[in-house]
Amino acid sequence: KVDKNAELVARWHYCALSQEKLRRPIVACELGRLYNKDAVIEFLLDKSADKTPMEAAAHIKSIKNVTELNLTDNPAWSGDKESIKGDKYDDIQSACFICPVVGLEMNGRHRFCFLRNCGCVFSERALREVKTEVCHKCGVPFQEEDVIILNGNKEDVEVLKKRMEDRRLKSKLEKKSKKSKPAESAPRQEPTEDSPGPSKPKNEKDCINTNSGEKRQIIFTKSSDNGNSSVPGKVNKINKASSATVKRSIADSEEKSEAYKSIFTSHSSAKRSKEECSNWVTHTAYYF
Repeated sequence: KVDKNAELVARWHYCALSQEKLRRPIVACELGRLYNKDAVIEFLLDKSADKTPMEAAAHIKSIKNVTELNLTDNPAWSGDKESIKGDKYDDIQSACFICPVVGLEMNGRHRFCFLRNCGCVFSERALREVKTEVCHKCGVPFQEEDVIILNGNKEDVEVLKKRMEDRRLKSKLEKKSKKSKPAESAPRQEPTEDSPGPSKPKNEKDCINTNSGEKRQIIFTKSSDNGNSSVPGKVNKINKASSATVKRSIADSEEKSEAYKSIFTSHSSAKRSKEECSNWVTHTAYYF
């Protein structure tokens, strides 16, 4: 049989992925297993084909699937025992961390849990005896589903696994709904006049652009004379109006040019008549 003390030491003092001693920063997965954060990062970054499958980390797909733990140091902890020569008693029941509420050591003898929202670690007794809806350490609100048992038994792992699957399925559905909403809210593009489409019936209105930039409509109808199509009198009126606007624009441009030419002395308005001109002997610069 496996020694219970050795099993507890392996689960609570060593990383479940790299089998090295736990050292800060320490993270926990959604099933309650303890890891070194650098071991998880190396596992996620290793994309080689000969990567050995790790059963302890098969459910970890990204760094978001683990939570960094906010642990409370044990003041009675005397440090690592590696330098001891064997002349002192090695207490394997002592632990580096304790519960900040009731002071129980996190050595596997007592059930411990952490909160997914903040990562604070407490003993199950503290959450059971001091009932509250906020964290005892940092005051972050939490629900019952956010409490994850650390290194629980098979029944606890089954419950946590079911919660993990439901949570991930819910997040996928939310992402799909967010992607579908913008696609539905986008307005449908209506066919414009320039876009290709079916030919219009003959009785519809057609548009023409005049020289003055104004957009006018012409109504084409069928005539009963010899089966030939003709244009009603509205077209003549439109042509007359367009020619009038063209003449008006030309007249305006001529007026502007005449005003511009009158600035110079070579213009006809600047020339003097013979009566205004002086004698050829005493002519000035204005004599022409």
